[in-house]
Amino acid sequence: MKTILIFGEASYIGQSFCYYLKTNLDYTFSFKSSKTLEWQSADFSNLDVILHVAGLAHVSTDPSMENLYYEVNRDLPIAVARKAKAEGVKHFVFLSSMIVYGDDLPIGQESVITGATLPAPANFYGKSKLQAEEGLLALQDDSFAVSIIRLPMVYGEGCKGNFPKLVSLARKLPVFPALDNHRSMIYIGNLCAFLKMVIDTKMTGILFPQNTEYVSTLDIVRHAARLSGRKIFFTRIFNPLLITISQKAGVLRKLFGSKVYSRSLSPDLESYNVYTFEQSMERYIASTIKDQP
Repeated sequence: MKTILIFGEASYIGQSFCYYLKTNLDYTFSFKSSKTLEWQSADFSNLDVILHVAGLAHVSTDPSMENLYYEVNRDLPIAVARKAKAEGVKHFVFLSSMIVYGDDLPIGQESVITGATLPAPANFYGKSKLQAEEGLLALQDDSFAVSIIRLPMVYGEGCKGNFPKLVSLARKLPVFPALDNHRSMIYIGNLCAFLKMVIDTKMTGILFPQNTEYVSTLDIVRHAARLSGRKIFFTRIFNPLLITISQKAGVLRKLFGSKVYSRSLSPDLESYNVYTFEQSMERYIASTIKDQP
Protein backbone atom coordinates (compact mmCIF):
# COMPACT_ATOMS: atom_id res chain seq x y z
CA MET A 1 0.00 0.00 0.00
CA LYS A 2 1.23 3.50 -0.87
CA THR A 3 0.53 6.42 1.44
CA ILE A 4 0.16 9.65 -0.53
CA LEU A 5 -0.01 13.22 0.71
CA ILE A 6 -1.63 15.63 -1.73
CA PHE A 7 -0.24 19.06 -0.97
CA GLY A 8 -2.86 21.62 -1.99
CA GLU A 9 -6.25 20.52 -0.72
CA ALA A 10 -8.35 22.82 -2.92
CA SER A 11 -6.67 21.72 -6.15
CA TYR A 12 -8.85 20.53 -9.03
CA ILE A 13 -6.20 18.00 -10.06
CA GLY A 14 -5.59 16.81 -6.50
CA GLN A 15 -9.27 16.30 -5.78
CA SER A 16 -9.79 14.56 -9.13
CA PHE A 17 -6.87 12.19 -8.51
CA CYS A 18 -8.18 11.28 -5.07
CA TYR A 19 -11.63 10.57 -6.56
CA TYR A 20 -10.01 8.52 -9.33
CA LEU A 21 -8.32 6.19 -6.83
CA LYS A 22 -10.90 6.27 -4.05
CA THR A 23 -11.97 2.64 -4.57
CA ASN A 24 -8.40 1.35 -4.92
CA LEU A 25 -7.34 -0.16 -1.60
CA ASP A 26 -3.66 -0.03 -2.58
CA TYR A 27 -3.55 3.71 -1.84
CA THR A 28 -4.36 5.90 1.15
CA PHE A 29 -4.68 9.66 0.85
CA SER A 30 -4.41 12.73 2.98
CA PHE A 31 -4.44 16.42 2.11
CA LYS A 32 -2.48 19.38 3.42
CA SER A 33 -3.36 23.01 2.82
CA SER A 34 -0.75 25.31 1.33
CA LYS A 35 -2.46 28.32 2.87
CA THR A 36 -1.35 27.70 6.45
CA LEU A 37 1.94 26.75 8.10
CA GLU A 38 0.48 23.61 9.68
CA TRP A 39 2.48 21.42 7.29
CA GLN A 40 5.74 22.55 8.90
CA SER A 41 4.94 20.62 12.09
CA ALA A 42 3.29 17.65 10.37
CA ASP A 43 4.90 14.21 10.49
CA PHE A 44 5.95 13.12 6.98
CA SER A 45 7.80 9.99 8.10
CA ASN A 46 4.88 7.65 7.32
CA LEU A 47 4.47 8.89 3.74
CA ASP A 48 5.59 7.17 0.56
CA VAL A 49 4.76 9.95 -1.90
CA ILE A 50 4.02 13.66 -1.86
CA LEU A 51 2.05 14.98 -4.82
CA HIS A 52 2.55 18.75 -4.84
CA VAL A 53 -0.33 20.36 -6.70
CA ALA A 54 -0.48 23.72 -4.89
CA GLY A 55 0.40 26.83 -6.85
CA LEU A 56 -0.71 30.08 -8.41
CA ALA A 57 -1.88 29.10 -11.86
CA HIS A 58 -3.21 32.23 -13.53
CA VAL A 59 -0.77 34.48 -15.33
CA SER A 60 -0.61 37.98 -13.85
CA THR A 61 1.39 40.95 -15.06
CA ASP A 62 0.76 42.91 -11.86
CA PRO A 63 4.23 43.69 -10.41
CA SER A 64 2.78 43.61 -6.89
CA MET A 65 2.06 39.89 -7.38
CA GLU A 66 5.61 38.88 -8.32
CA ASN A 67 6.87 38.07 -4.82
CA LEU A 68 3.77 35.99 -4.10
CA TYR A 69 4.32 33.91 -7.25
CA TYR A 70 7.88 33.08 -6.19
CA GLU A 71 6.82 32.32 -2.62
CA VAL A 72 4.02 29.94 -3.65
CA ASN A 73 5.34 28.44 -6.89
CA ARG A 74 9.06 28.17 -6.06
CA ASP A 75 9.87 28.55 -2.37
CA LEU A 76 6.98 26.48 -1.01
CA PRO A 77 7.51 23.26 -3.02
CA ILE A 78 11.26 23.35 -2.38
CA ALA A 79 10.67 23.78 1.37
CA VAL A 80 8.13 20.93 1.41
CA ALA A 81 10.51 18.69 -0.56
CA ARG A 82 13.41 19.39 1.80
CA LYS A 83 11.27 18.44 4.79
CA ALA A 84 10.01 15.35 2.95
CA LYS A 85 13.54 14.19 2.12
CA ALA A 86 14.76 14.79 5.68
CA GLU A 87 11.88 12.70 7.08
CA GLY A 88 12.34 9.74 4.74
CA VAL A 89 9.75 10.29 2.00
CA LYS A 90 10.97 8.45 -1.09
CA HIS A 91 9.14 10.18 -3.93
CA PHE A 92 8.15 13.80 -4.64
CA VAL A 93 5.89 14.61 -7.60
CA PHE A 94 5.64 18.26 -8.69
CA LEU A 95 3.15 19.70 -11.15
CA SER A 96 4.85 22.26 -13.37
CA SER A 97 3.57 23.75 -16.61
CA MET A 98 4.15 24.18 -20.31
CA ILE A 99 4.34 27.89 -19.45
CA VAL A 100 8.09 27.45 -18.82
CA TYR A 101 8.53 27.54 -22.62
CA GLY A 102 7.19 31.08 -22.88
CA ASP A 103 4.23 32.78 -24.48
CA ASP A 104 2.20 31.50 -27.40
CA LEU A 105 3.25 32.52 -30.90
CA PRO A 106 1.00 34.57 -33.20
CA ILE A 107 -1.69 32.70 -35.13
CA GLY A 108 -0.24 30.76 -38.05
CA GLN A 109 3.10 30.05 -36.37
CA GLU A 110 3.44 26.62 -34.77
CA SER A 111 5.54 26.02 -31.66
CA VAL A 112 6.71 22.40 -31.49
CA ILE A 113 8.52 21.64 -28.24
CA THR A 114 11.14 18.89 -28.52
CA GLY A 115 13.86 17.55 -26.27
CA ALA A 116 16.17 20.22 -27.68
CA THR A 117 13.82 23.11 -26.84
CA LEU A 118 15.15 25.19 -23.97
CA PRO A 119 12.75 26.76 -21.46
CA ALA A 120 12.29 30.50 -22.00
CA PRO A 121 9.68 31.72 -19.51
CA ALA A 122 8.27 35.13 -20.35
CA ASN A 123 6.71 36.07 -17.00
CA PHE A 124 7.12 35.43 -13.30
CA TYR A 125 4.58 32.61 -13.41
CA GLY A 126 6.79 30.66 -15.81
CA LYS A 127 10.03 31.75 -14.14
CA SER A 128 8.82 30.70 -10.69
CA LYS A 129 7.80 27.27 -11.99
CA LEU A 130 11.13 26.74 -13.75
CA GLN A 131 13.13 27.78 -10.70
CA ALA A 132 11.07 25.38 -8.59
CA GLU A 133 11.94 22.56 -11.00
CA GLU A 134 15.63 23.36 -10.75
CA GLY A 135 15.56 23.48 -6.95
CA LEU A 136 13.67 20.20 -6.70
CA LEU A 137 15.87 18.31 -9.14
CA ALA A 138 18.90 19.41 -7.12
CA LEU A 139 17.46 17.47 -4.16
CA GLN A 140 17.16 14.19 -6.09
CA ASP A 141 19.47 11.32 -5.17
CA ASP A 142 19.32 7.53 -4.84
CA SER A 143 16.99 7.78 -1.84
CA PHE A 144 14.76 10.64 -3.03
CA ALA A 145 13.05 10.45 -6.42
CA VAL A 146 11.72 13.64 -8.04
CA SER A 147 9.14 13.72 -10.83
CA ILE A 148 8.53 17.02 -12.64
CA ILE A 149 5.36 17.04 -14.74
CA ARG A 150 5.15 19.86 -17.28
CA LEU A 151 1.43 19.95 -17.85
CA PRO A 152 -0.20 21.24 -21.01
CA MET A 153 -3.75 22.59 -20.69
CA VAL A 154 -5.82 20.31 -18.43
CA TYR A 155 -9.56 20.04 -19.00
CA GLY A 156 -12.43 17.91 -17.82
CA GLU A 157 -15.52 17.77 -15.66
CA GLY A 158 -15.50 20.61 -13.14
CA CYS A 159 -12.49 22.41 -14.59
CA LYS A 160 -12.15 26.17 -14.65
CA GLY A 161 -10.40 28.57 -16.99
CA ASN A 162 -10.55 28.97 -20.75
CA PHE A 163 -11.95 25.55 -21.64
CA PRO A 164 -15.44 25.98 -20.09
CA LYS A 165 -15.57 29.52 -21.50
CA LEU A 166 -14.91 28.15 -24.97
CA VAL A 167 -17.61 25.51 -24.57
CA SER A 168 -20.02 28.22 -23.43
CA LEU A 169 -19.24 30.23 -26.57
CA ALA A 170 -19.89 27.16 -28.72
CA ARG A 171 -23.36 26.92 -27.20
CA LYS A 172 -24.20 30.57 -27.84
CA LEU A 173 -22.51 31.81 -31.00
CA PRO A 174 -24.10 31.17 -34.41
CA VAL A 175 -20.77 31.73 -36.21
CA PHE A 176 -17.18 30.85 -35.27
CA PRO A 177 -13.82 31.37 -37.03
CA ALA A 178 -12.52 28.35 -38.95
CA LEU A 179 -8.89 28.72 -37.93
CA ASP A 180 -6.62 25.68 -37.97
CA ASN A 181 -4.36 25.24 -34.95
CA HIS A 182 -2.93 22.46 -32.80
CA ARG A 183 -2.59 22.14 -29.05
CA SER A 184 -1.20 19.58 -26.65
CA MET A 185 -3.88 19.08 -24.02
CA ILE A 186 -4.71 16.40 -21.49
CA TYR A 187 -8.08 15.24 -20.23
CA ILE A 188 -8.32 14.94 -16.45
CA GLY A 189 -9.16 11.22 -16.69
CA ASN A 190 -6.00 10.59 -18.72
CA LEU A 191 -3.94 12.75 -16.37
CA CYS A 192 -5.11 10.78 -13.34
CA ALA A 193 -4.08 7.54 -15.07
CA PHE A 194 -0.70 9.14 -15.84
CA LEU A 195 -0.18 10.23 -12.22
CA LYS A 196 -0.95 6.70 -11.05
CA MET A 197 1.63 5.34 -13.52
CA VAL A 198 4.24 7.86 -12.32
CA ILE A 199 3.67 6.88 -8.70
CA ASP A 200 3.49 3.13 -9.34
CA THR A 201 6.68 3.02 -11.41
CA LYS A 202 8.48 5.92 -9.70
CA MET A 203 9.15 7.68 -13.00
CA THR A 204 11.68 10.45 -12.47
CA GLY A 205 12.93 13.49 -14.34
CA ILE A 206 10.90 15.89 -16.47
CA LEU A 207 7.74 14.32 -17.91
CA PHE A 208 5.38 15.52 -20.66
CA PRO A 209 1.90 13.96 -20.53
CA GLN A 210 -0.65 14.72 -23.25
CA ASN A 211 -3.64 13.29 -25.04
CA THR A 212 -2.94 10.93 -27.91
CA GLU A 213 -4.40 13.48 -30.32
CA TYR A 214 -3.42 17.11 -30.74
CA VAL A 215 -6.52 19.27 -30.34
CA SER A 216 -7.66 22.35 -32.24
CA THR A 217 -9.97 25.09 -31.04
CA LEU A 218 -12.17 24.18 -33.98
CA ASP A 219 -12.41 20.58 -32.71
CA ILE A 220 -13.50 21.75 -29.25
CA VAL A 221 -16.16 24.11 -30.58
CA ARG A 222 -17.45 21.63 -33.17
CA HIS A 223 -17.82 18.81 -30.63
CA ALA A 224 -19.30 21.08 -27.96
CA ALA A 225 -21.92 22.46 -30.33
CA ARG A 226 -22.87 19.05 -31.71
CA LEU A 227 -23.09 17.37 -28.31
CA SER A 228 -25.16 20.27 -26.99
CA GLY A 229 -27.60 20.06 -29.90
CA ARG A 230 -26.51 23.40 -31.35
CA LYS A 231 -25.85 24.34 -34.95
CA ILE A 232 -22.88 26.59 -35.63
CA PHE A 233 -21.49 27.95 -38.88
CA PHE A 234 -17.72 28.04 -39.37
CA THR A 235 -16.22 30.69 -41.63
CA ARG A 236 -12.73 31.82 -42.66
CA ILE A 237 -13.85 35.37 -43.41
CA PHE A 238 -12.48 36.67 -40.09
CA ASN A 239 -9.15 34.85 -40.31
CA PRO A 240 -6.98 37.62 -41.86
CA LEU A 241 -8.13 40.12 -39.24
CA LEU A 242 -7.61 37.69 -36.35
CA ILE A 243 -4.14 36.77 -37.59
CA THR A 244 -3.17 40.45 -37.74
CA ILE A 245 -4.58 41.29 -34.31
CA SER A 246 -2.91 38.23 -32.75
CA GLN A 247 0.50 39.83 -33.31
CA LYS A 248 -0.22 41.86 -30.17
CA ALA A 249 -3.29 40.26 -28.60
CA GLY A 250 -2.22 37.48 -26.23
CA VAL A 251 -5.77 36.32 -25.66
CA LEU A 252 -6.14 35.43 -29.36
CA ARG A 253 -2.83 33.59 -29.36
CA LYS A 254 -4.06 31.53 -26.41
CA LEU A 255 -7.32 30.79 -28.19
CA PHE A 256 -6.08 30.09 -31.72
CA GLY A 257 -2.31 29.63 -31.41
CA SER A 258 -0.46 26.35 -31.93
CA LYS A 259 1.75 24.88 -29.21
CA VAL A 260 2.48 21.17 -28.92
CA TYR A 261 4.82 18.70 -27.32
CA SER A 262 6.61 16.51 -29.83
CA ARG A 263 5.41 12.90 -29.66
CA SER A 264 8.98 11.91 -28.83
CA LEU A 265 8.60 13.61 -25.42
CA SER A 266 5.62 11.40 -24.54
CA PRO A 267 6.67 7.81 -25.31
CA ASP A 268 4.03 6.02 -23.23
CA LEU A 269 0.87 7.66 -24.57
CA GLU A 270 -1.09 4.43 -24.91
CA SER A 271 -0.34 3.47 -21.30
CA TYR A 272 -2.48 6.22 -19.80
CA ASN A 273 -4.71 7.57 -22.56
CA VAL A 274 -7.83 5.70 -21.53
CA TYR A 275 -10.12 8.24 -23.22
CA THR A 276 -9.99 9.62 -26.75
CA PHE A 277 -10.61 13.33 -27.26
CA GLU A 278 -14.13 12.63 -28.52
CA GLN A 279 -14.90 10.48 -25.48
CA SER A 280 -13.57 13.17 -23.17
CA MET A 281 -15.82 15.76 -24.81
CA GLU A 282 -18.82 13.47 -24.44
CA ARG A 283 -18.08 13.06 -20.74
CA TYR A 284 -17.52 16.77 -20.22
CA ILE A 285 -20.69 17.87 -22.00
CA ALA A 286 -22.74 15.21 -20.19
CA SER A 287 -21.46 16.53 -16.86
CA THR A 288 -22.46 20.11 -17.69
CA ILE A 289 -25.95 19.05 -18.72
CA LYS A 290 -26.32 17.02 -15.52
CA ASP A 291 -25.27 20.03 -13.44
CA GLN A 292 -27.85 22.34 -14.99
CA PRO A 293 -30.95 23.07 -12.86
